[in-house]
Amino acid sequence: MSLRSKIRPLFRSRLSRRAVAEERGAEILEFAIVLPVLLMLLIGIIWLGRAYNIYETMTRAAREGARYAGAPTCAKCTGGNQLPVASQVQAVVDAALSASALDPTRKTNYSFQTGVTLNPGSDPQETGVVISFSYPVQLVIPFTTLNASTITISTQVQMRQEQQ
Repeated sequence: MSLRSKIRPLFRSRLSRRAVAEERGAEILEFAIVLPVLLMLLIGIIWLGRAYNIYETMTRAAREGARYAGAPTCAKCTGGNQLPVASQVQAVVDAALSASALDPTRKTNYSFQTGVTLNPGSDPQETGVVISFSYPVQLVIPFTTLNASTITISTQVQMRQEQQ
């Protein structure tokens, strides 16, 4: 066996040990760099999901209010159909928001319109009710400038008024 064949395996093992020694701790460093980015992404996804949930809750509340406003109520009327008053419709919207743990006092730009023409170009024209409002949502996403930013989510629902 030649000297060269004896040195070659020894040289390779020393090189591989040195390479391993130089890479020791690299995984921890890479994890420390990637972890904040992954956490920011995960928390951002959670908060955007929460904002979408709030939007759907607002739309459902406005839809319940519009459904209540569009249907005539005759429980207390004597001479024909009467539509609910705006304060009753707002109470229905507030109750639907409260049922989903949203604070109804935080809603802004609340608008209730009745007798709105829904399809102006068709015959016959239908009238309905329109409810719209906004709700502020505070985002808390760490490691970004969006930390504690408030976005305003808006919704608008229109529904045809029923005639009896």
